[in-house]
Amino acid sequence: MIRVNILLCDTFPGRLPDFIPNYESLFMDLFAAIGEQVSYKIFQTWQGELPPSVNTDEIYLVPGSLDSAYDDKPWIVALVKWIEHAYCRGAKLMGVCFGHQVIARALGGEVRRYDGGFGAGIRASQVIDERMAPYFPGQEMRLLYSHHDQVVSLPQDAVLCATSDFCKNESFRIGHQVVTFQGHPEFTVAYSRHLLTNCCDDVDEPVRLAALQSLERLTPQGLEAARYALDLLLDR
Repeated sequence: MIRVNILLCDTFPGRLPDFIPNYESLFMDLFAAIGEQVSYKIFQTWQGELPPSVNTDEIYLVPGSLDSAYDDKPWIVALVKWIEHAYCRGAKLMGVCFGHQVIARALGGEVRRYDGGFGAGIRASQVIDERMAPYFPGQEMRLLYSHHDQVVSLPQDAVLCATSDFCKNESFRIGHQVVTFQGHPEFTVAYSRHLLTNCCDDVDEPVRLAALQSLERLTPQGLEAARYALDLLLDR
């Protein structure tokens, strides 16, 4: 049985459709779909709740948020300090979107708002890390995206795993201890379509339409990304 601690960084009020009971259920469905037996502990990190101690046999998952990882809101500053502390004590860390960015920040990387526009829909990135490559035949990883910010420089010890023209640092790892994705392995096409249809009033229409079209043309590989992440962190 794998123990996954989800450090919830947002509940996305008004953005979840009726068929998704809560954001953390997306991860539970994802890990169940790849046949993993997982127990969960949820921390309301966006309200200041963090794990009081670190167990190196467990995984600490930092997921998405509408906030920016470079903000200095008290809960984000506290999370950054917790990540620094947990990493030094050997915690296994997994980051998704905001989590990818805030882990990068905490470990010495840099995050900025991307002036090239909004990343949405399904995007393909080139897999360049040999450890990740077996999970993605053709050396291409396709994930669902929803982001304005990007990691512009990686932590010192990080290995770049995947890259694209739109986002240089799509995924990175540090040994078998840290793995992160700019994309959302947990998202479903139905949820992404809901967001693009109902929650993108501030997005340029050509970008929104292109993202919707990508949902019809491409198949996301969230399951493959999840398998890779768990195998890496559990060193199997």
